[in-house]
Amino acid sequence: MRFVRYQANKGTTVHYGWIYNDLVGEIEGDIFGEFRRLEANLPLYTVRLLPPVIPGKIIACEWNYLDQTREFGRIISDMPTIFYKPTSSVIGMNDPIILPVVSSRVEQECELAVVIGRTARSVLPENAFDCIFGYTIANDVTARDLQMKEETWTRAKGFDSFCPLGPVIETDFEPADALLTCRVNGELRQMASTRDMLFPVQNLIAFISSIMTLYPGDVILTGTPVGSALLSPGDVVESQIDGIGQLVNPVQGQRL
Repeated sequence: MRFVRYQANKGTTVHYGWIYNDLVGEIEGDIFGEFRRLEANLPLYTVRLLPPVIPGKIIACEWNYLDQTREFGRIISDMPTIFYKPTSSVIGMNDPIILPVVSSRVEQECELAVVIGRTARSVLPENAFDCIFGYTIANDVTARDLQMKEETWTRAKGFDSFCPLGPVIETDFEPADALLTCRVNGELRQMASTRDMLFPVQNLIAFISSIMTLYPGDVILTGTPVGSALLSPGDVVESQIDGIGQLVNPVQGQRL
């Protein structure tokens, strides 16, 4: 099933919904608990899609694809490298990525994102999928020049608009071997399969939940393959994962 957050008919009220064919139906209740699906009767093109979830926290994994690890000259670790992105960095479908004036090299990083569905602590890998609500697409936008010169990545990864999510949460998805692609202005920049992850989804959940409790709505970004490159004002980033959809975001320069 595909879940969305949306606003209908240029309204301001935010709804959770579900998609049937190209129609949206409202959801009453808590998508992470008890809910009821109402009739799908709104054409999808008439609604504004919002980030499909506002996470309690965003935990991201870096250096999780061998080719990217080699590109940056990193030593392959026996455990994941994780960091936080602030929830204020979240934007949705068609929202602009804003380039901060303090960075001269902002890059895109298309990633599979995991949405947690129930409280999880010290989960074994074989039980990890029981904790997952669904999957969406993320773009871990990064100020690469700041990342390379600072010991911590909070600034490089944390600017407003640096975490596009969407367009849907797909619950019927197999993360073991899905094709991930990213295009900028129609030009292919990234293409890989999730089977190329050094630490697959279940191992990431096990590792992260051994450190911190995961709660419904938390989001895990699973890393990006090789191919991140410079973004410029006027660019359009298209992040796609087969079986989930396509997340599109224009790029804007920051106004002083």
